[in-house]
Amino acid sequence: MFKLVEPLITTHRLGLTIANRKILDAVNLAVREREIVTIIGPNGAGKSTLVKVMLGLVQQTQGTVQRRENLRVGYVPQRFPVTSNVPLSVRRLLTLTRKATDAELQQALLETGIEHLINARVAELSGGELQRALLARALLRQPELLVLDEPVQAVDFNGELKLYELISSIRKSRGCGILMVSHDLHMVMAESDRVICLNGHICCEGKPAAVQKDPEFLKLFGPAAVRTIAAYTHHHDHDHESHGH
Repeated sequence: MFKLVEPLITTHRLGLTIANRKILDAVNLAVREREIVTIIGPNGAGKSTLVKVMLGLVQQTQGTVQRRENLRVGYVPQRFPVTSNVPLSVRRLLTLTRKATDAELQQALLETGIEHLINARVAELSGGELQRALLARALLRQPELLVLDEPVQAVDFNGELKLYELISSIRKSRGCGILMVSHDLHMVMAESDRVICLNGHICCEGKPAAVQKDPEFLKLFGPAAVRTIAAYTHHHDHDHESHGH
């Protein structure tokens, strides 16, 4: 008999009001194991705030958040301040909030492709290298749920593609659920299992192919977004074949 697996995290009619302004309204969302769920929406839509409420960093004013018992979460925030005059190494960055053995550090950095940068100064990393270091830091928690808020910011197009491929491979190798916030619609549609279109409330959600045809998606992003997604998907469909051609 098929056993229904409990979601890693669930919200029910989640709401947040600050100074009489409704930031989030009746948001129902769930993330399961081995699933990539991506939240998209315009600036000011409440995407990052929703993530913070789900993680308990901001207290909701309505509704509930239910997390699987003892859920292990790895979190890459939208912004990580880096001060050039502070000699913070990658090794130190990874161990700021938790201890790790050399073997664990090497494994996390190897998995994210920057094992050679363990002693590099964080202030001297490129945008893509910094994002990989923050991702390695999140992986040290052995997460069941990996939460990524704008993981490809300050990264060029080729770097974006490689980071999204890395995120997809982490899902496959670790079996974790991934909740991601992104503005990169072309990438999102290629990599996500489910897309949540948010503008204070959930405007539409579902498989990428269904969401990009939804009238609410078109209202928010316009028909040009659909053309961009279609062109990207066509151009990169060869990347998904197992024989490499």
